[in-house]
Amino acid sequence: MGFTRRRLLHLGAAVAGLSAAGISAHPVRVGMAPSSGSSKRIALHNLHTHERLDVEFARDGEYVPQALAAIEVVLRDFRNGERHVIDPRLMDTLHAVAARRGVDPVFGVISGYRSPQTNEQLRERSAGVARHSLHLEGRAIDVRLAGVDCAALAAEALDLGAGGVGYYRRSDFVHLDTGPFRTWKG
Repeated sequence: MGFTRRRLLHLGAAVAGLSAAGISAHPVRVGMAPSSGSSKRIALHNLHTHERLDVEFARDGEYVPQALAAIEVVLRDFRNGERHVIDPRLMDTLHAVAARRGVDPVFGVISGYRSPQTNEQLRERSAGVARHSLHLEGRAIDVRLAGVDCAALAAEALDLGAGGVGYYRRSDFVHLDTGPFRTWKG
């Protein structure tokens, strides 16, 4: 596959975005680090775009930059295609709750990054959407975990005690984020 001017511009923009978020082309230490010689994988299925990604996002206690870039693509705002750097600690959280349940980290994604326009549209339709949602910063995700009831997923996330955990029983998903620990039901 050759490098066209457009591909180079997109690559440059992706690297600039990672850089601006403090993610360099060099490995960065992992928050909930696996032991040396181990790795962390995550599988994401965007339920709106039907894209699937199964990727090793951490290896030997460091994040894999190419994997983080691929995660950013799958978790983009599906309504307008806008992308944003995703906080890699979010992947650590997803991986940790799946490990606590003893299942593979295979997640159905309802919502990852949200652009300001999308967030405002959702706020107009629902009182449950925060004005300053962490989705706007690439620090929140709404998911289901394959083979695990959402109530059980929420309970595991609560026991983990990291970030925000919102359980939306009627819509059948769990919100997880990398903000301060807090909990709610929607």
